[in-house]
Amino acid sequence: MAQIYISVGSNIERERYIQAGIDAMAAIFGPLTLSSVFESEAVGFNGTAFYNLVVGAQTELSAQQVALHLKAIEVDNGRKPNSRKFSPRTLDLDLLLYDDLITDDGVQLPRDEIPHNAFVLWPLAELAPELVHPVLGQSYASLWQAYDKSSQTLCKIPFIWNTSLRKN
Repeated sequence: MAQIYISVGSNIERERYIQAGIDAMAAIFGPLTLSSVFESEAVGFNGTAFYNLVVGAQTELSAQQVALHLKAIEVDNGRKPNSRKFSPRTLDLDLLLYDDLITDDGVQLPRDEIPHNAFVLWPLAELAPELVHPVLGQSYASLWQAYDKSSQTLCKIPFIWNTSLRKN
């Protein structure tokens, strides 16, 4: 079983699509571990704030199969398959890590944005603080501690989950 981490984001009907994404991933991967939910400003474009979190799961699927499932969940939840990179999203699901796999074959792992975006790094550091980035050789807690927190506005928010498939 591979340990995977997935970033989740939405800035359109945020509660609805975050919940729908979690439910769909739980149906595929089984029990999930969830970080706190964070509200963050849109990065790369002017838009409404996002809700973001990181999900941990275990799977026997390949990294490419996981990525295909995530894209299907996005499309099932109203995301246009060829939408612009910096634009509003009903649901954005990105495979961040697949064990310590390093690849660019069909899916980029580890995902390049991990050390650059607070909305990815903080929830990942919360969920897997001692896990070491396979390229940078530093724990996610260390990367978050060194991160310039003035570069992106981010805050934890209360979120009421409507699923019984959540582990913690």
